Amino acid sequence: MKLSLYIAKRYLFAKKSRNAINVISSVSVAGVTVGTMALIIVLSVFNGLETLVRSIFNTFDPDLKITAAVGKTFVPDTPSLRLLSKVKGVECYSECVEENALLKYGEKQYIASIKGVDDNYVRVSGIDSAMWDGEFKLRSEQGRPYAIPGIGIANNLGIRVNFVTPLMIYVPRRTGGTDLNPENAFIRKYIFPSGIYQVEQDFDSKYVFLPIDFARELLEYTDEVSSVEIKFTPGAQEAAVQKEVKKIFGKGFVVQNKFEQQEIFYKVMRSERLAIFFILTLILIIASFSIIGSLTMLIIEKERDIEILKSLGADNILIRKIFIFEGWLISIIGAFAGILLGFVVCWIQQTYGIVRLHSESLIMKAYPVVMQIKDFIIVPLTVLLIGYWAAWYPVRFLTRKYLREK
Repeated sequence: MKLSLYIAKRYLFAKKSRNAINVISSVSVAGVTVGTMALIIVLSVFNGLETLVRSIFNTFDPDLKITAAVGKTFVPDTPSLRLLSKVKGVECYSECVEENALLKYGEKQYIASIKGVDDNYVRVSGIDSAMWDGEFKLRSEQGRPYAIPGIGIANNLGIRVNFVTPLMIYVPRRTGGTDLNPENAFIRKYIFPSGIYQVEQDFDSKYVFLPIDFARELLEYTDEVSSVEIKFTPGAQEAAVQKEVKKIFGKGFVVQNKFEQQEIFYKVMRSERLAIFFILTLILIIASFSIIGSLTMLIIEKERDIEILKSLGADNILIRKIFIFEGWLISIIGAFAGILLGFVVCWIQQTYGIVRLHSESLIMKAYPVVMQIKDFIIVPLTVLLIGYWAAWYPVRFLTRKYLREK
């Protein structure tokens, strides 16, 4: 093996009689380098985007969410909640009520979702860290309820935190008879905003947070909730906690973790990542055809060397190994250079944020990049596998005429 590798290195770096072989070999290395670098960069960008999206969802999505399997609301019984608070790994929980409503501020109107939450909601979510103006305050010291709309809703209605103009909320009545006056078909309440949050455009334009008792009055509820949202303790075992919570609430409820709450989105993200990986791998395979061309020309040029090696006692396996190693060396050099360049490009983007995001709805101003060790293992393995195939194919079929037994 040492002899075949030594000769392969001499063949790769030595000057050939035909300059075209040197050119094709250089093109082969460059193609593998660019392909490897592209894989590293694209996968790192996808990692960064997934991390960014996950941080956005984490602001709203709890670690666990309990909803009714049938219907929009349910009444959580006290024994179940008592058992829930004792589950190992559960730090706290929050009761929430959610429904669509018509908002009116001054002369402007907007349809959004009101979300009534209790005082524990700030501990369950990270919404208080995403305030654009004011603060996440559900009640004043005197007990007056406050609303916290998203910046998208605030911009559409012209809301400002000034405690002068109230926010009017209209919700259709759930009870009562038919009335000819359309105004009596709605429950109407006013509330002042205490702050405006900003996370992401879809969330910012959808939700207004209210105290849960105020929301229940609007919706004519008593003890009903839309969901019970749970926060884990640090280091909690997610699967074990989820299993225990399912056991407490039974089959009439759906208990979802963060992935299951946004299952479609995460599956789409992973499918896109996998699709891009295969597309770039296909491009890498096409680029590796230049390795086939390079080895083909080299085998033809080294016909006399093959005869000399055979006369010195070299067997067919040794001669094939020489050319396979040469093709593989091209892939190794290209893979190493591509990984190095990919790392440098990702590091520059992480440090300086050269490529910017042209969107005002996201918190980050530059494309997020997260390098993961698994990508730096999978990518070179893929490149070396393709490189071995690209070297084996021409060697296997083109050396037959030179290695026939006489």
